[in-house]
Amino acid sequence: MEETVRIAVGEITLDGRLAVPAGASTGAVVCHPHPQYGGSMENDLVIALTQALGAAGFATLRFDFRGVGASGGSYEDGRGEVADVRAAAALLRERLGVPRIALVGYSFGSVMALRAGCDEPDGVTGVVAIGPPVRLLGLDFLAGCATPLAFVTGDRDQFCPVPTLEAAQASFAPASTVTLIPGADHFFGGHLPALATRVVELTRAL
Repeated sequence: MEETVRIAVGEITLDGRLAVPAGASTGAVVCHPHPQYGGSMENDLVIALTQALGAAGFATLRFDFRGVGASGGSYEDGRGEVADVRAAAALLRERLGVPRIALVGYSFGSVMALRAGCDEPDGVTGVVAIGPPVRLLGLDFLAGCATPLAFVTGDRDQFCPVPTLEAAQASFAPASTVTLIPGADHFFGGHLPALATRVVELTRAL
């Protein structure tokens, strides 16, 4: 059962949904796709991942980035959104009473999770980045990142071409892993069960 939470980020607050299964000792923040293209915590993929992680015993926190839904503020081109992820992670750590949690992000949300996770390696077990839009956004900021990273993408992803992702991984995050979901494009239509299963496995292994 999820409860509504408010996440303070400076002078604004974000709208979130927190679920803590009985006995949960770790958790994951789930970050949604691009706010300017309809992304929100109500995205089908975000909900599917949140439910799968919860069923596997993880506490989960999904939230709307600033300017989305009932969250305050406005879109900040990825700058303020990284602070949003850090604040959500801090709230989840506090509620669980644990020093570290995982970050899971999809598309735009994956890049925000990667940035936040690399900023705070001591508070994050690792980051699972799903379909990072490497055709539009570079991953050079990952150079030197000490946080464990795992990438997941469909082998037909139009925004995350496999050769581009693998080249970025080799250059900037050679210790990370890449998982391909056969037949899936950027939206994972018809492939959500396979994606969710793999994301749970990767999050558990971080």
